[in-house]
Amino acid sequence: MSEVCLRPARSGEEDVLSDLCLKSKAHWGYDEVFMAEVAPYLKVTTEAIEAGLTTVAELDDGTMLGVCQIDPGGHHGTLDLLFITPAAIGKGVGRDLFEDAKAKLKARGETVMTILSDPYAEAAYIHMGAKRVAMRPSDVFKGRELPWLEVVL
Repeated sequence: MSEVCLRPARSGEEDVLSDLCLKSKAHWGYDEVFMAEVAPYLKVTTEAIEAGLTTVAELDDGTMLGVCQIDPGGHHGTLDLLFITPAAIGKGVGRDLFEDAKAKLKARGETVMTILSDPYAEAAYIHMGAKRVAMRPSDVFKGRELPWLEVVL
């Protein structure tokens, strides 16, 4: 793999980055009904891009490999989105974005990063230093619980 670079997301990339999130999520075998229900929650927003909260991982030729969006504020900072193109999963791109998110939240004065994790992503987050602190109800599906993780910054 060529050199991976991290850069701030640019205005106008919302749709292509949101599509990357959906393709990454679908990689885990979720059906069309599931994907349609979660799509509104996997959006890269103009507001987050303008606030400098969205980071893109790409190759030096401009090929997008991943996106991360943080949500500072509240009780702790939140890792709102972290998605990697399926071909780049397991190649360190997620770790690069994860570490960048931690650094950005810490620079904003946060002491803990929280993550409401997809069950398939939990092991990767734990491998990078997160700890499960609870199971929380899904915002989308009644009766579905998701791992709630925390990382001390």
